Amino acid sequence: MIPASSIDFLKKLKANNNRDWFNAHKDEYLEQLGYIETFADTLLGEMNKHDVIETVSGKKSLQRIYRDTRFSPDKTPYKTNWSGSFTRATAQRRGGYYFHIEPGNTFVAGGFWAPEPGDMKLIRDDISFDPEPIRKIISSKEFTDTFGSLRGEQLKTTPKGFDPTNEAIDLLRYKQFLLQRKFTEKEVLSSDFVQEANLTYIRMRPFFDYMSEVLTSNADGSLAD
Repeated sequence: MIPASSIDFLKKLKANNNRDWFNAHKDEYLEQLGYIETFADTLLGEMNKHDVIETVSGKKSLQRIYRDTRFSPDKTPYKTNWSGSFTRATAQRRGGYYFHIEPGNTFVAGGFWAPEPGDMKLIRDDISFDPEPIRKIISSKEFTDTFGSLRGEQLKTTPKGFDPTNEAIDLLRYKQFLLQRKFTEKEVLSSDFVQEANLTYIRMRPFFDYMSEVLTSNADGSLAD
């Protein structure tokens, strides 16, 4: 369970996003970080019951709170969220899991953030050939109740090599394939947040299984080496 103090720390950090304040409250940060590590460890344990995760621990899943400001106009040194990601094991399991805890902007997400060109072509070729499998998944009641709709950056024009009149042109324009479920602060602090986050990941699996098959199969349908 995530304590209210972990959310309160983020609120204070947002109001005092400077190194002097952070250094003066380093012990408080480490205490709250420990609670988030415990949450991530518990979540990882639940995930390993239904998937195979390469990430070895909750601690290893967490992203650093220190911002990389080298190329950003925003020079505030710290992120004002707790976040982490889990990697699925082996090349046959595609898709990644992510969680983001921030006052007023908490969500559990997953999908394909930046598919490489070769993977993008495989995905588009499959969708162009037969869009029904992916349409069935993203229009299912479970999917829409949990995620609403497929998210991600899209092209404004037709992707190169595809017909603009293709029946699946709406799907072919996607450059990212993201699933996201938002949570209120009350839900984050509830005793069943771990179970709800895990359930969210479980409900990603039909989409992940579809994409994994597309990305690990040869043109004849056999598994790639």
